[in-house]
Amino acid sequence: MIWARDDQLPPVALADGQPWRTWLILGGRGSGKTRAGAEWVRARALGVPQLTEHRAHRIALVGRSIGEVRDVMIEGVSGLMSVHAPHERPVYEISRNQLTWPNGTIAQMFAADEYENLRGPQFDTAWCDELAKWRVPERAWDNLQFTMRLGACPQVCITTTPRGTKFIKRLMKDPQLIVTHSRTSDNARNLAPAFIADMHKRYAGTPMGRQELDGEVVEERMYGLWKRSWIEQNRIHPSTSHQPHEASLCATNIDRRPRAEQPDNRPEMTRIVVAIDPPVTANAGSDSCGIVVAGIAIDGRAIILADRTIQGRTPDTWARAAVQAYHDFEADRLVAEVNQGGDLVVAVIHQVDPNIPVQKVRATRGKWLRAEPVAQLYAEGRVAHYGTFPDLERQMCDFATDGLSEGKSPDSLDALVWALTDLMLVRHNIPTLRRL
Repeated sequence: MIWARDDQLPPVALADGQPWRTWLILGGRGSGKTRAGAEWVRARALGVPQLTEHRAHRIALVGRSIGEVRDVMIEGVSGLMSVHAPHERPVYEISRNQLTWPNGTIAQMFAADEYENLRGPQFDTAWCDELAKWRVPERAWDNLQFTMRLGACPQVCITTTPRGTKFIKRLMKDPQLIVTHSRTSDNARNLAPAFIADMHKRYAGTPMGRQELDGEVVEERMYGLWKRSWIEQNRIHPSTSHQPHEASLCATNIDRRPRAEQPDNRPEMTRIVVAIDPPVTANAGSDSCGIVVAGIAIDGRAIILADRTIQGRTPDTWARAAVQAYHDFEADRLVAEVNQGGDLVVAVIHQVDPNIPVQKVRATRGKWLRAEPVAQLYAEGRVAHYGTFPDLERQMCDFATDGLSEGKSPDSLDALVWALTDLMLVRHNIPTLRRL
């Protein structure tokens, strides 16, 4: 670390003098954040006194996949094998996913996507790379925290290009966390001058440049289909506190109480649907069941009325929630995606209420292609949100070509796409789904 910049050096302590637990390095592309993480692990493994107070004995190396741990964190140009002198270099046992230093320090490799493998082992040091693109960051991170129970002060270093995800924002509120920023331009002497010039010309001052080059947390995903301004410009703010009551998910029978008084500024609706995107599995770690209520106003606009998305748990649970939404909003029918469950999806709904009309739909194209025409409706000002739906809107603004939002399947957004496709696009024969 002779040539290290200040932002690449590990923090000394928190502002109050207490030791830090997590060091979050938010860096642009090519900013040297991976090198900083590798050098910190080397210092911990060898007990370098200028860079750490305690020598590590057990280290966790966590990337999105085992392949990324190997290719970037260990074998990469800035990885662990490259930052050690030959006499101090650890033995790399690929078959065991393990590194062993001459002094006995051991590092184990883990894939964040396989977070259950973090149950059992224990560590005093961890390095997490590109956490912002982990598929299930909350579960992987929480499982890792339970392993950090060795030594006087277990510490974690995170190196990542930022994204404005819910998890990153939650992480940054941790009082025992220190954040440092590194920009691509800070590492210019180690990068091609033509690359620096081209990136500056193309992206300087843009949201993408702020995120990918300057390492800033930006609210919207740069390749996303939706812009937050589209949502805000057409939002309808309820003028009264009267809202349809929330579904009682523990009730044994569907609540058929009269719908609450309609707020006086909600447009009169000519048609209302409840769209469902059921989860593939039914367990504690399964995806949520997307449930979105939308309708057509008398002026022709589509109005998003509610996001009733819930954790899937069991088919009976999400079916009751969907049926409850149907009655709460006096909807005309349910629209249910049946790619995974087929006729079982409809059967589960009819077990709760056999009289509800259900329109089955099956996706024949990828998520991005299905969502494009719906996003265009927003761009044209033809969709309004009645109220605020934070989780749904966050998914919308983070959704991009990989079909993921915040690293996972966007269940609320999927349900919204089904609802607006049924209300606004099917009659125009836009091929986003096949009705059954």
